[in-house]
Amino acid sequence: MTSLRLKSDSPLNNEQFTFGVATSSYQIEGDRAARLETIWDKFCEGKGNIADGSNGDVACEHIKHWQQDVQMIAGLGVDAYRFSVAWGRILNRDGSINERGLKFYVSLLDKLKELGIKAYVTLYHWDLPQYLEDTGGWLNRDTAFAFANYVDVVSREFGNRVYSYATLNEPWCSAYLGYEAGIHAPGLKSKQFGKQAAHHLLLAHGLAMKVLAKNSPSSKNGIVLNFSPCYAASSSEQDVAAARLADEHFNQWYIRPLLEGRYPDAINDMSDINKPIIESRDMSVICQPIDYIGVNYYSRAIYQHCDEDGFKVKAPETMCLTDMGWEIYPEGLYKLLTDLNRRYQLPEVIITENGAAMKDELVAGVIDDQDRIAYLQTHLAAIEKAIGAGVDVSGYFAWSLMDNFEWAEGYKKRFGIVYVDYKSQKRTLKQSAKAYRGMLLGRLHK
Repeated sequence: MTSLRLKSDSPLNNEQFTFGVATSSYQIEGDRAARLETIWDKFCEGKGNIADGSNGDVACEHIKHWQQDVQMIAGLGVDAYRFSVAWGRILNRDGSINERGLKFYVSLLDKLKELGIKAYVTLYHWDLPQYLEDTGGWLNRDTAFAFANYVDVVSREFGNRVYSYATLNEPWCSAYLGYEAGIHAPGLKSKQFGKQAAHHLLLAHGLAMKVLAKNSPSSKNGIVLNFSPCYAASSSEQDVAAARLADEHFNQWYIRPLLEGRYPDAINDMSDINKPIIESRDMSVICQPIDYIGVNYYSRAIYQHCDEDGFKVKAPETMCLTDMGWEIYPEGLYKLLTDLNRRYQLPEVIITENGAAMKDELVAGVIDDQDRIAYLQTHLAAIEKAIGAGVDVSGYFAWSLMDNFEWAEGYKKRFGIVYVDYKSQKRTLKQSAKAYRGMLLGRLHK
């Protein structure tokens, strides 16, 4: 079996560096009847929205099997578990607490603490309660304040059980894919909607950070952003400019307000109708002190000039692709981290998601996913290199712990290091999970 290896002198090979696995609520929990309807429940009902016509009603039945799943996590030898809590499982529509949902999360947190596993809690991973979408969702400024109230309840009820909070997971996906491109929930399509939703999401983050500073000052509090470093399709001035513009809209649009309190210069060239409505003190609220930036990285993006929008994506020409059709490009992670480090005064950086969907096959009880092991190995090497270049990276979370509901792809794509048979709900460690475990246990006993 191919192993994952850390050199003895690797900056990742020490007790201060955190290794973990990650999941999200809607993708694994199931138990649909015990929570409010979400925008993803509604979106899944739309014909053609989900590749296999499925939904998250059952998913991995984590609510039912959580104790088994936590023991499985502990058996991997990880330091931490990153998971999200479902807004609609904790709060009822009238603002009262759903005691059953709260008890589930508190029990989970208590068990993780008992096992010595740090809890990294994401407060929002895309599953907005549908009743809030019915009044405008992230296009409605009031949703940001509703989020702050939800965070207030969660952080008070969870107490000192949480090691780290992330306010939002990948606001670009929520805003762009959900409100501009329409390929994620709630499925709206408008350039103006995309940027306005993004602004309200960032505002929600800032408001939530104020709440966390008050209620949970001892936890490590931040936000998780996804990045795809933007490469030019050629050395032509037009393609280089296209890549730069795409980077401003898709990457810098989220991190720059957080760290510098302003949007990229591209906002000045947008038509007024597509610009977000920004109130006078919004940017100072967004630009709250943060303990860390979570970085989710899967691949790079290649851009070429387009007269209509200024840029368009060019498909990768390599055959080295994941099952999602994404180019395997670990060099992009190194470039991303070092570019951000040069451009900003970065806080601590945690790689909060990194992984690959592969064409996994269960053969005689074994999933021999050597391609995923190679993916993880080369990306860990890129992180080592970035740390050597001066980037303060303190942790790494493999995405994902187990196969799950993969949003618009349904159950057709498998990102997990643990295989899930959705009919029996049996979990089987893939070779990648065993390799990850071997690397982590070796680190502890070096």
